[in-house]
Amino acid sequence: MSLSLMLLLAVLGAAVLWGIVLFNRLVARRNHAREAWSGIDVQLKRRHDLLPKLVEAVKAYAGFERSVQAASVEARAGASRSELERTENALTGQLRGLLAVVEAYPDLKASRSYLDLQQQITEAEEQIQYARRYYNGTVRELNILIDSFPSNLVARLFGYAHRDYFEIELATQRDSPALPFS
Repeated sequence: MSLSLMLLLAVLGAAVLWGIVLFNRLVARRNHAREAWSGIDVQLKRRHDLLPKLVEAVKAYAGFERSVQAASVEARAGASRSELERTENALTGQLRGLLAVVEAYPDLKASRSYLDLQQQITEAEEQIQYARRYYNGTVRELNILIDSFPSNLVARLFGYAHRDYFEIELATQRDSPALPFS
């Protein structure tokens, strides 16, 4: 076998090996993104499981039950990520409204069961935030790998596509108050 043929085979072997390594990195990143999405889904389900309990606690004080529960059912029925994002943000608005109504009822705010539920909702919102950050970080890494050379060649060859980030408002986030400086 001639030296040039051996050199050509070595280069081809190295290119194939490098392609396999890049493909495996893409697969790993894709699976991390799937796992991260699963974490978001678990936390959203937890929040949805807590909402009927919170509504029951508030029901005696205000007529919020139908609107919040309807928004909760609609949000869980959303099929795509963009629909889920939209319906979760709508649910967040309803939850914020519910929490605002509670402010007008000092007896309810002092109730042990309500305080426990409020703490659980706050924890669920924090876990959603953590899961969202993890998901968006894994999506960022996957998207960088899809865009970077030479992994973009392998990604294009195997049909890898960008994933969208997941953006959702949290009910426990409050807008910063406008401060007059004049």
